[in-house]
Order: sequence, then C-alpha cells, then structure tokens
Amino acid sequence: FSLTGKEALTHFPSLGPSPSSAQGRGHVKQCDLLQLSRKQKRLCRREPGLAETLRDSIRLGIMECQFQFRSERWNCSLEGRTSLLKRGFKETAFLYAVSSAALTHSLARACSAGRMERCTCDDSPGLENRKAWQWGVCGDNLKYSTKFLKKFLGQKRIGKDLRAKVDIHNTNVGIKAVKNGLKTTCKCHGVSGSCAVRTCWKQLSPFHEIGRLLKLRYDDAVKVFSTTNDAVGHSELSGPHRHGHPSRHPPAPRPTDLVYVEDSPSFCRPSKYSLGTAGRTCSREGNCDSMCCGRGYNTQSRLVTFSCHCQVQWCCYVECQQCMQEEVVYSCKQ
Repeated sequence: FSLTGKEALTHFPSLGPSPSSAQGRGHVKQCDLLQLSRKQKRLCRREPGLAETLRDSIRLGIMECQFQFRSERWNCSLEGRTSLLKRGFKETAFLYAVSSAALTHSLARACSAGRMERCTCDDSPGLENRKAWQWGVCGDNLKYSTKFLKKFLGQKRIGKDLRAKVDIHNTNVGIKAVKNGLKTTCKCHGVSGSCAVRTCWKQLSPFHEIGRLLKLRYDDAVKVFSTTNDAVGHSELSGPHRHGHPSRHPPAPRPTDLVYVEDSPSFCRPSKYSLGTAGRTCSREGNCDSMCCGRGYNTQSRLVTFSCHCQVQWCCYVECQQCMQEEVVYSCKQ
C-alpha cells in the first residue's frame, strides 16, 4: 500500500465508515478498514489517530489533483486509476508526488492539532518553540512527519527495477515540496501591537500552494532511463542532456524533477486509463480546442439564478434579491 496504491484510491470516497461512526470500535478497527500491508497495519495500530490521518490525506491528495487538472484532458478522475498506476506516465509521477505530499502535510498537521498520540508540536531544539507553546501556538511537526512517512512507505524493490526507482524518486519530490513550503510565522506580543516582543514558529504552506508547485513540476517532467554507474557498480536514473551540451555520462534528474519512463496516451477517447473528454465542459477562448481533440464542441445556453442587489439590514442580516442571467456552456462533442 501507498497513497497511490490502487486500493485506497479506487475505493475513494467509500473508505469505509467515517471516523465518527467508528469511534466506538477504536482506532485498531479503523486500521483494518484500510488496505495496508502487514507491516503498515502494525504501525497503524501502534499510532492512535493514524487511520483518520490516512483517510484525510487520501481525500486531500485526490481533491488537489482534480483541482490542478480540472482544465486538462486527463482530469485526475478515479476511473482508470488502477491501470494508470501500473504504467510510468507523467500522470503517474504526479499521483505519487501529490499523494506523498498529502500524507506528509496531513501527518504534520495532525501532530500539531493533537490528533496523534506519539507526536505533538514541532519539537525542533531551540527556545522559540518553547515560547510558542507558552503562547498557545503549536508549530507543524514536519520533522516527525517525514521520519514516520519514510518508515511507513518503506523503500521496496530498489535493486535494478527502473519503475521502483522512478516511483521512489517521485515520492520524494512530493515530500520535498512540503519541506520547501515550510514558513516561519511570527506573533507580536509588544505593547499596542508593537513587535518589541515576538514569538516565531514553523508553519506549513496551504496545500493548494504545494499542489500548484507540483503541477509546475509535472509540466516540466523529465523522461528518464536507467544507466549503470561504473564507479559504484549499480544502476541509476539518467535524463536527457541539458542545454545542448552533451557529456560522456547522461545527467541524473534533479531531486525536484518529476520523472517518467513512457509517453502518455492522448486521453481523448475512452480507454482503460480515462473516460475521454466527450461531454467535458471547456472554455471557448481557453482550452476547448485542446480538450476536445479537434472534434469540436457544442454550445448550450441556460438560465442561472444568483443573489444580487444585496443590502445589509439593521442590524444583523443581509437581504438579497434573486436575479437570473443567461450563461453559455461549451462541451466537447462525442
């Protein structure tokens, strides 16, 4: 199991009973509801709060993926996900990265929110964190999150397996994206709001920012192949020569590059990877030509109702009228 494993993603949003309905059965039974390896189930049972955090991270990763690809031919739908994950496409690379990022982010936030028993606020050494606790502020515990995540996901099938190396690389890209979004936030305690005295702590960026960064990585993803490093005697990932300056040894991809091993399908027509783009809404000035794959698009007018002419009434409510306007919708032809 990983957050990009077929079971967890295929079953979303039917991940079993919600945490609230399963409270009486305890966190151990919540762990049993998830498709985990034997080792991961042991870790889950020893970590109260982990099952709920796993479920939260699956939702977070899927929602962000669908938001980032809402205007693309592949819109990160759940249909075809199982087949997609068996291949080495750019889309597979994004799934691994956004899933590991979502779990890293969710674990760190769960620690600072007090939903995990074995971790708490950011415990990096230094006076600042102790000051933050005194003022009721809790830094996101990214240190614990990344350490636990590597233990939870494991490093399987490394050897000479190119796909395993690619999957691990993309998983680490997601973790690094969360680390790069760690910001220092400060709170002032001086007289009249002055910053003569202040407390600072570490806080993660909103996940939308991380998703946007990973989408940029997807747009610039690097196609890789496996080469043997004679110096150390094992295979490693290699990418194309950069800037038109060939060298004797192909360069390795950068730690922040998303990597893939095979070209993606067009996603235009229904296949085992997606439902195609027929019927998808698009923007005539923006992406209709690309999304509809040259098939053209239908134009449909509809009336939509919205609140208008709103006024604040004394003292405590807003009064609005209901207005209607015509809206034109464009959708790809069959």
